[in-house]
Amino acid sequence: MTAEAASATSRGQEGTRARLLATALRLFSEHGVEGTSLQMIADALGVTKAAVYYHFKTKDEITEAVAEPGLRELDQIVTEAAAMRRPGARIDHLLAGFVDVVVRYRSLVALVSRDPGVMRALTRSWSGRENFSVRMTEILTGPDGGVSRAVAVHAAIAGIALTGGAHDFAGIEDDKLRESLLEVGRKLLGRPRKVRSGAA
Repeated sequence: MTAEAASATSRGQEGTRARLLATALRLFSEHGVEGTSLQMIADALGVTKAAVYYHFKTKDEITEAVAEPGLRELDQIVTEAAAMRRPGARIDHLLAGFVDVVVRYRSLVALVSRDPGVMRALTRSWSGRENFSVRMTEILTGPDGGVSRAVAVHAAIAGIALTGGAHDFAGIEDDKLRESLLEVGRKLLGRPRKVRSGAA
């Protein structure tokens, strides 16, 4: 096989994998993870079950792969925020990044919020990594945060995720939803509505 042919084959496999994951997310959203079989995914794609097995051996592997991009982005945002010197800058960066991920991956966020099958798969997938959700909470709460601050942080994180993935707001444009979620998050976390350069 020539290099060009190998490259074309690789691109084709990547395209099939991307379509498989998009189809799996749609079926998971409609039927739940437990209610979706590998055969259903194969049928929806118009391929054999063996073609699905070529990319993934189990449904848990598919579930992990569906969620991986969003989790990876969020993990990177938390890492970036943790490296910032000013507490306010850390909070602003983390809040904006979290909202952006929630809006970009609305379907996934909605699925994670309501399907325990997703959480089981993700718990296994991320069991060996530092829990970025704990780090996120610690950054937003701060070293001197008391119970009230911890409650506000939890309300902000859970509220943004649940609202961002809510069916009631599925028709809202991304920019509008992002703006609204950021405004609510800033209010809950006591941040200025408009983030100024060099804010503390």
